[in-house]
Amino acid sequence: MKQLTIFTPTFNRAYTLPILYDSLISQTEKSFIWLIVDDGSADNTEEIVKHWITENKLEIKYVKQQNMGMVAAHNTAHLNIFTELNVCIDSDDFMPLDGVNSVLDYWNSLENKENLMGIVGLDTYKSGEVIGDSFPANVERCTFSEIIHKYKIKGDKKYVLRTDLIKSVLPYPYIEGEKFPAPSYLYLILESKFKFALLNKPLCIVEYLPDGNSMNKVKQYLKSPNAFALYRIARMKYSYDFKDKVKNCLHYISSKILGDRKNMIKDSPEKLLTIVLFPFGFLLSRYIKTKKGGAVNIKLNNKK
Repeated sequence: MKQLTIFTPTFNRAYTLPILYDSLISQTEKSFIWLIVDDGSADNTEEIVKHWITENKLEIKYVKQQNMGMVAAHNTAHLNIFTELNVCIDSDDFMPLDGVNSVLDYWNSLENKENLMGIVGLDTYKSGEVIGDSFPANVERCTFSEIIHKYKIKGDKKYVLRTDLIKSVLPYPYIEGEKFPAPSYLYLILESKFKFALLNKPLCIVEYLPDGNSMNKVKQYLKSPNAFALYRIARMKYSYDFKDKVKNCLHYISSKILGDRKNMIKDSPEKLLTIVLFPFGFLLSRYIKTKKGGAVNIKLNNKK
């Protein structure tokens, strides 16, 4: 039985998927399934994928749904994953040729895996340069929050997840009409009991396209404020320290102001802090709404 599912949510990305496909059929280890969740593409994605299926060069599962956004696509993907591990490789990214081998070799070498949520590996640019920081050589396991706050590791990373654990806390909150994905929402819920094993090897090669999620965080913030608010509630509940709680409370207030303002205090897990910080959260919402990019985009890109 295959051990890993690589899943790819995609929307009108027929022009980028062949690069990912080529990287997958060239993997040195073939023990994986490629699950493609087509989020209502209007281009020739379906035609291309069905052609690849007939080629039979790797096991491909194709699921098409109406366009509902990345959150719904992630939920659909996890409902269709039955392997021990899974990893999301976006439609504009691809894997190094030993990526699957690196994941499975490392995972199968680990002991006490019952205490692990999965593996975290590195993302790189096409040049081979690591995006942000590598992991400290003396740290083997830590939580998602410790990666960001204790060790202050910057840059996107690739998370390989235990399917049983992720399914135990699904679904990602879905709000109709809002499409912001925040995979770390589930990591926060699980990290009180489970850690990640750190792997200082590249698992994904990333290209930030102009129409990609990473380059449009501010637009997502403005178009999906209620989804952002739910995410910030989780970040407050499972905050690493008081500074982290304050930061996420400010973003929670800003998101509520930009979206559904009802029950702002009632819904907050930090009611007194929300009252105290309201003026500053209001200013943040004005700043985001007027700037719509620039420095705000950079700051938001540094938030997981």
